[in-house]
Amino acid sequence: QVQLVESGGGLVQAGGSLRLSCAASGRTFSSYAICWFRQAPEKEREFVAVISRSGAGKYYADSVKGRFTISRDNAKNTVFLQMNSLKPDDTAVYGCAAASAFPLLRVGEYDYWGQGTQVTVSS
Repeated sequence: QVQLVESGGGLVQAGGSLRLSCAASGRTFSSYAICWFRQAPEKEREFVAVISRSGAGKYYADSVKGRFTISRDNAKNTVFLQMNSLKPDDTAVYGCAAASAFPLLRVGEYDYWGQGTQVTVSS
């Protein structure tokens, strides 16, 4: 089992950057692929990015490709989401999730979830 805690959200102007962190507890962190999802008000949760257990494999949603970068540090049990060139449409609660398989792009396929962190991009 793994517990996930997100941090790094906040308020930023359009065009700015934020780096989100997903810190995991448990000795088996490197056994899990980790993804980031987001949910905007009155919208369904949507896939943002996913990284494989080793970090060699990565997938991104088309809406963030070229602007967001997912990475991980298994020694620190942490996955990062570097978000650049932020747009007001990126405003959402961002959460991370863990699963043994890779790549999984659907919400319902993940086993463990964090609470989320709010990202607000002003125009």
